[in-house]
Amino acid sequence: MRIIVLSDTHRNFHSFHEIVLRHQKEAHLFLHLGDGERDVEDISDLFPDLPLRHVRGNCDAMSMAPAVDILEVGGVRILACHGHTLGVQSGCGRLEEMARKSGCSIALYGHTHVADIHYSDGLYLMNPGSPSCPRAGKPSYGVIDILPEGVFPFLVEC
Repeated sequence: MRIIVLSDTHRNFHSFHEIVLRHQKEAHLFLHLGDGERDVEDISDLFPDLPLRHVRGNCDAMSMAPAVDILEVGGVRILACHGHTLGVQSGCGRLEEMARKSGCSIALYGHTHVADIHYSDGLYLMNPGSPSCPRAGKPSYGVIDILPEGVFPFLVEC
């Protein structure tokens, strides 16, 4: 199974659209981590059958989307959030604690616009960065492959 993870598109429909076009035939799920709810709506209108979930970010005013979503994909529990309510700008301690208490193997967050993946004692933490306005490095998004051999997360530069 392949999950495409992106965050912080901030009304840059073009970058989101390009990622969807690149991966729509292979991805089992697109997961947007906030600050792009209107982009999610536009993509959903254009691709009504696209498997797409999202959480709300701090810039998604009036959103009814959850701040945190816990889902299971390919037998793997995943916590998805924007991260602003968990203070990820100051570190991932609260995010990691919530993920572990929820029995998750992967914790996904955005908000900082800085791409990062690290592994700590059975938990992958991933920030896909931003495909439209990165704060460090190049525009990016994340890919997670869930295979019988294990979980393989990686970052892709746009």
